[in-house]
Amino acid sequence: MTHPIELLCPAKNLECGIEAIRHGADAIYIGGPTHGARAAAGNSLNDIQQLCDYAHIFGARVYVTVNTIIYEHELKEVEQMVWQLYEAGVDALIVQDMAFMKMHLPPIALHASTQVDTRTPEKAARLERQGFSQIVLARELSIEEIKAIRQRVSVPLEGFIHGALCVSYSGKCFVSEHICHRSANRGECAQFCRMAFDLVDARGEVQVKNKHLLSMKDMNRSANIEEMIDAGISSFKIEGRLKDVAYVKNITAFYRKKIDAVLARRPDLKRLSYGQSQILFEPQVAKSFNRGFTDFFLHGRKADIFSFDTPKAIGAPIGRVHRVMRQSFTTELDEGLTLSAGDGLCFKQADGTLVGFRVNKVVEGEVFPLSMPPLQRGTELFRNYDIEFDRILKRPTAIRKVAVTATLNETTSGFTLTLTEEGGMSITQAFEAEKTEARSPQHENIVRQLSKTGDTPFVVTDVTVHTQGERFIPSSLLGEWRRTACEALLTKKLQNHLRDLRPATSDKVDFAGQTFDYSENVANSLAKAYYLDHGASNVMPAFEVQHERNAKLMTCRHCIRYALGYCPTYHKRKAPWQEPLRLRLPNGDTFPLHFDCKNCEMNVLPENN
Repeated sequence: MTHPIELLCPAKNLECGIEAIRHGADAIYIGGPTHGARAAAGNSLNDIQQLCDYAHIFGARVYVTVNTIIYEHELKEVEQMVWQLYEAGVDALIVQDMAFMKMHLPPIALHASTQVDTRTPEKAARLERQGFSQIVLARELSIEEIKAIRQRVSVPLEGFIHGALCVSYSGKCFVSEHICHRSANRGECAQFCRMAFDLVDARGEVQVKNKHLLSMKDMNRSANIEEMIDAGISSFKIEGRLKDVAYVKNITAFYRKKIDAVLARRPDLKRLSYGQSQILFEPQVAKSFNRGFTDFFLHGRKADIFSFDTPKAIGAPIGRVHRVMRQSFTTELDEGLTLSAGDGLCFKQADGTLVGFRVNKVVEGEVFPLSMPPLQRGTELFRNYDIEFDRILKRPTAIRKVAVTATLNETTSGFTLTLTEEGGMSITQAFEAEKTEARSPQHENIVRQLSKTGDTPFVVTDVTVHTQGERFIPSSLLGEWRRTACEALLTKKLQNHLRDLRPATSDKVDFAGQTFDYSENVANSLAKAYYLDHGASNVMPAFEVQHERNAKLMTCRHCIRYALGYCPTYHKRKAPWQEPLRLRLPNGDTFPLHFDCKNCEMNVLPENN
């Protein structure tokens, strides 16, 4: 038995979705018209239907994110939208609100969003019993934690493999709502974790000044794909529903190649979709937006996960400054590299501050910036925007085709043309035609004409001809038959695309005696009723509905004490400060930190605690 492996890619819009599929995605996740946890990334039903039609040609799937919490007055609107999405061809919904368990819905599959915060085998097993067809695991989990969850559930497990990292467990961040009434659980994150803070101790002394103490590097687990598969991950998710099409092209193509390399040597694995992508450029992951890379907590706690100096893109190192003039400088670039007018470069100052600038022109190795930055000899340079690479990505960069075999058979009244595609689907079209004896061999021309699939999504890999002797068939007629058969095959593929159906909810879901607080994100009567119907003794409203005075605004596996080298568990060094510590914004607002060493977590609290 072979296990399907899915490359799941983000789509800000229809263009991004089509390019992701073209560059090798097995599935796409995209925001619907509303409630998609990215307020700036909604899409019309018409665009989603077009994306489904394109994806389903290749057996690829389209998942729509409806993963915000839902307010009471929105329940009917959301229920109606789900029916519309189902009718548009959507394969599954990615959700967090348990109101979906009580809604009248079509039999569409439900995936448990990362906002559900699945970190334990018990939580994953509960979600499977609730009827979720796929579970997105928390980004913070280690290989061993993934293995433990895999042993408890049978549904596919989805794991993030690339992209930006939230410092808080997803679904457990309430700080945006607290400071400016912009809820991350409603798709309106205020990016608190990318802000600069002072770290202040109980004496009011500044221990760290003006650093981005909650800003993580970006995830890159391209070296861990096979290890994650063996741990139990079958869906590899690229973060980035706000990213542009160039990012989607580059990162999708990069991971398609990486995953295919694993599948090529593992007969126990197979790709979820089909159709070979011909990539027309060399993907270079470091050239797309990133803050530096980490595999996060995949192999336990370590010190390479954060980016305290800047939340901005750093890019790849390219060399050092050789000589500085008044309006220009020269460089010692790494082997094989060149600079171009329009490139974006940056460097770190002595205090860690990132300074960026744009190259105006390059004359015989001398670099002229638009505005001369404070460079010094030996300064290390990074390129965070490569204009030549961007120009490549603006052109067509991939072609995806489904392999098809063609068989032409002679019949009593004419001929039949059978097309069979690599997924096993087949159609036969019958054509009445007079039979004319040919004076010369016709096989080569028949093969040539039936192989011209042009701008269809098919590529003919083999043609078989069975005729009673040599038959003359005009090229125009062969072309007409080929087009008719291709259209029929395409129609059949779209009509026969199989979607996962949501399993029946198990009666074994039991919340007997449990109390659910604000962090369960219950914002409507249906979600509350679901918990109470299954035995919960008390269900508190979501933080967005009723601010909890003593709430944990963020719950993080990232720990500032560890990052600074003063973790009592790992480092066993006496810290130079007096606790409690606080994060302080430039406007003077402070946020106490609570260190939960038992669970190896850090909590960001409101000042009123």
